[in-house]
Amino acid sequence: MTNHLISLGIQIVPKSKVHATYDLVDHAIEVIQESGIKHQITPFETVMEGHYDELMKIAKEAEEAVLANGADECLVYYRIHYRKDADVTFEEKRLDR
Repeated sequence: MTNHLISLGIQIVPKSKVHATYDLVDHAIEVIQESGIKHQITPFETVMEGHYDELMKIAKEAEEAVLANGADECLVYYRIHYRKDADVTFEEKRLDR
């Protein structure tokens, strides 16, 4: 893949017969926040910046946290932006330019 920084957007949509969706999603967000990785939480997904393997590890832990806290199943959507020879950073995607 690449050894450079990438952006990874993750949307986890948990399903449960007894737990509220947003409460379950909060467990995934907590994992991402506690990882210390650079991230931005948006209404539809959380976007992280880092190296591919590190971000995928965090994403897996976030999914596992949702299941461990009561989700019966999850839909998970990823969006990944990478370059083979350069970093992808949040700063280059600023909206205020």
